[in-house]
Amino acid sequence: METVQLRRYVLEPGRMADFTAWFTTLVPLREQFGFRVLFALAEHEHQTFTWAVAHDGDEAAFLAAEKACNDSPERAAVFATFPAVITSFEVGFAQPAV
Repeated sequence: METVQLRRYVLEPGRMADFTAWFTTLVPLREQFGFRVLFALAEHEHQTFTWAVAHDGDEAAFLAAEKACNDSPERAAVFATFPAVITSFEVGFAQPAV
């Protein structure tokens, strides 16, 4: 079983490059905690960044791994350089539609 979370961010105009450069530092951190980035897409016209991340197990396992990641000193180090450019976001678990 695999659990997938979709994350969609609206960014400040003109800041996509700042965010995507930083995002490349986030991926290895997530991988350390058993996550796999399935895709990451930048949509420049509407300044949106959408990505999907998967983890083995159910939602409870996903959330436990996410908490371990969020509480880690490695995450604090990655977020020390976070460009605070997200103006709004949507996060939710997704299931196959077909």
